[in-house]
Amino acid sequence: MVRLTLQLIAKNSILKLGKEETISQYLKKITHINFSDKNIDAIEDISLCKNLTVLYLYDNHISEITNLNYASNLMHLYLQNNCISCIENLRSLKKLEKLYLGRNYIAVIEGLEGLEKLRELHVESQILPLGEKLLFDPRTLHSLAKSLSILNISNNNIDDIRDLETLENLNQLTAVDNQLQHVKDLEFLLEKLLKLWKMDLNGNPVCLKPKYRDRLILMSKSLEFLDGKEIKNMERQFLMNWKASKDAKKINKKRNIKNEDGSNLYISKQLH
Repeated sequence: MVRLTLQLIAKNSILKLGKEETISQYLKKITHINFSDKNIDAIEDISLCKNLTVLYLYDNHISEITNLNYASNLMHLYLQNNCISCIENLRSLKKLEKLYLGRNYIAVIEGLEGLEKLRELHVESQILPLGEKLLFDPRTLHSLAKSLSILNISNNNIDDIRDLETLENLNQLTAVDNQLQHVKDLEFLLEKLLKLWKMDLNGNPVCLKPKYRDRLILMSKSLEFLDGKEIKNMERQFLMNWKASKDAKKINKKRNIKNEDGSNLYISKQLH
């Protein structure tokens, strides 16, 4: 296995060392590091890379997120397809905007408090024990409420996403191949997420429920794409007209029943 060290970074960097430049000065210039698919199993102290903004470490064997506390300028972190079981040691990454953690062993989305600029979180396809589902720490959800706009939680055995109502600025949600069952739960969520314009739930049991698409379109005025298919204005208008007509019929029916009851009562009184 290979450990990510300063020596390894310097050796593989495409930047060239200046004539009178020290290794330390040279490492400070590095903004992008790409060690994807290099058999990396641990991150050593690479704190001299103070201006690092993008770090690619996907397709490796990393089991713990360590030694990134220094990376205050880091904006994009790619750690998908590793052996990580716990989200930790990221709270000092105040500029982090994109975090990729798909295809790891994470059971709880936690430890992201204080990441006030995090816009994208990708945690799809976690390798979980049989019968378990991906869970969300309420503190992390609350912390991401203002910033998070893109979330991918696909293929994680999830059966309820109502807790995501906290994410008030969420505009894209991908939750395909989970275990979502109830249209009512989704209606509840859409009532809260007023900026959501793209949602993909393909592969969930709920997609097979009667009027599933119609009900979600009627619930959300912001939704523009559902399950990869655009919601056209004509489709939404048709459904709105249909619902208005249906509601009007219900009101008339109630009114008729009330009038009928009133007439029956009047006739009954006259007979007695």
